[in-house]
Amino acid sequence: MANIPQKIVHQYLRHDKKFPHVWCAGCSNGIILGAVIRAIASMNLNRDDIVMVSGIGCSSRMPVYIDVDTLHTLHGRAIAFATGIKLHKPHMKVIVVTGDGDCTAIGGNHLIHAARRNIDLSVILVNNNIYGMTGGQCSPTTPHAAISTTSPYGNIEPDFNICNLALGAGASFVARTTAFHVTEMQNYIQASLEHPGFSLIEVISACPVIYGRLNKKGGAPQMMTEFRDNSVPLTAVEKLPKEQVEGKIVRGILRKDIRPEYTAEYAALQAYAQKLGGESDGKEL
Repeated sequence: MANIPQKIVHQYLRHDKKFPHVWCAGCSNGIILGAVIRAIASMNLNRDDIVMVSGIGCSSRMPVYIDVDTLHTLHGRAIAFATGIKLHKPHMKVIVVTGDGDCTAIGGNHLIHAARRNIDLSVILVNNNIYGMTGGQCSPTTPHAAISTTSPYGNIEPDFNICNLALGAGASFVARTTAFHVTEMQNYIQASLEHPGFSLIEVISACPVIYGRLNKKGGAPQMMTEFRDNSVPLTAVEKLPKEQVEGKIVRGILRKDIRPEYTAEYAALQAYAQKLGGESDGKEL
């Protein structure tokens, strides 16, 4: 990866709009936004060929601050809107920024079927284990026994393993990292933008003001330290004793496969149908 100066971030921000930002002190969203910008800059992408789409939530405010084409959509529907953009303009790099509640609860079916179809989208799923913007409710990724405003005595539900869900649905690129591992995150985002198919990057992030406070995690520095100390790279998993891996965040690229991409297949189908004049000749495609 090219050595991108930190100040490059300022060149991509909408300085005349929406500042100061709405995120709480210590939130990981600013770190993630910086990694997205540096990944884009390292690839020398034309801003007119990039669109960032989001739904509703803390992380879904991210497109407001970046100076590329952006679309702030309905709760849980970011992937659906992004699919429409990609089908209409398949040459564009379409980035979806979404949260654990936005994408795995109300938006869960869109995630599953975009992964199954292998649509060329880069989905950055910011997982802070809670609904942060709407009051601290339990989300599908809130850990078992964790406290939220809707589980004040502890969450009795098992939490989603987002990456396993994406792998099972057929995503061709799946990765996980944390907000502490910034360079790794940036590398994964760039790899997802280069990948010709559906990509999901789960970024474990800190919400110190709600999740951290309710679960006595300390402030942002303490939560980031936990990400550092409570995670292991995928390359080390097989070398470590099972007890040293159990309960840890496993970071790495979990899958990177090349298979037919949906919009390319759709374009080929259109060309085939047009060649036939819109009538089937009875042959298999």
